[in-house]
Amino acid sequence: MFGVGDKAVYPAHGVGEILAVESRDIMGSDVKVYVMRIIERNMTILIPVAKSEEVGLRPVMSDSEVEGVFEVLKQRHKVCDNQTWNRRFREYTEKIRTGSALEIAQVLRDLYLLRSGKALSYGEKRMLNTAIELLSQEIAVAQGQKASQAEKEILSAFGDVS
Repeated sequence: MFGVGDKAVYPAHGVGEILAVESRDIMGSDVKVYVMRIIERNMTILIPVAKSEEVGLRPVMSDSEVEGVFEVLKQRHKVCDNQTWNRRFREYTEKIRTGSALEIAQVLRDLYLLRSGKALSYGEKRMLNTAIELLSQEIAVAQGQKASQAEKEILSAFGDVS
């Protein structure tokens, strides 16, 4: 269970802060909810406490999990690009929706490597940017740094220091 002030990750939206734990009347039932503000967006969401695990709400990565993300990013296997872009897009969308940092890192790595061999579709470019944004936000919170610094570290895993 999360408390007020805790940081947590909500799948596909990123890192948020628990502002309150309240009881709300939802369709005639008294439901305990987390009131969560997504840090990088002007968005507040309500998450039923009883369903928080089911929807994928999880704590921010630990230092060892951050290391695991960078290990995934540094892997250089050949990206299977014989799939159509829309099939890849669906597969990658599902991985991002899980909220798993390792799966998001796989999407980022695969799209980044695929980009070096051929042009990405518009949707794939957006997805690459989303994956970079989600990971850099979470790594920044996990390591107490700015998202821009975390993004530089992510890109440096590909030898891309801008």
